[in-house]
Amino acid sequence: MLFFLCKGMEQISNLSIVGKNFRHGKDYRINEFTKIGDNVSIGNNFEANSHCIIGNDVTIGNNVKVGAHCLIGNNVKIDDNVSLKAFCEIRGDCIIGKNCSFGSRCTLADKTIVEDNVIVKYGFVATDTPKLDQRERNPCFLGARSRYGANVTIMPGVTIGKNSEIGACSQVRQDVPDNEVWYGNPAKFYRKI
Repeated sequence: MLFFLCKGMEQISNLSIVGKNFRHGKDYRINEFTKIGDNVSIGNNFEANSHCIIGNDVTIGNNVKVGAHCLIGNNVKIDDNVSLKAFCEIRGDCIIGKNCSFGSRCTLADKTIVEDNVIVKYGFVATDTPKLDQRERNPCFLGARSRYGANVTIMPGVTIGKNSEIGACSQVRQDVPDNEVWYGNPAKFYRKI
């Protein structure tokens, strides 16, 4: 790996592109073949692995790790202590709270809101287009402390309540209240937490 070394632990690979008005904290590392857009702000202890794209007007907090081949769209806000594994796609205008983790190959559609302390396993999709032939968007909402097994799909406009859990391979087609476990295709209520 080739790095252009700044002061301290701050490194930007000379095989990466950083846009205008890049603001950063201490101890960051941007690996090779990564593109960072204009007006991006990152906090302390940030790392972007190789082959990432970070759009324009993105704000990223402290202690955030972005895995290889991730895409972060325009106007995204990511709070502190967030981990994105490889091949995640966070589309435009999404908001991700503190202490969240996403397994590999997760997708958040435009304007999805993720509250604090959410855990998402691999292959997760939050969709936003109820009819494929229309441009109407219905973003999803993932409540604080909610948890998601592998290969879960959240349908457009669905809200998942706080402290709820969605079992692996589920397709959620309706709102899930706080403190409940749901699973299946379509997902149905299983028990209270």
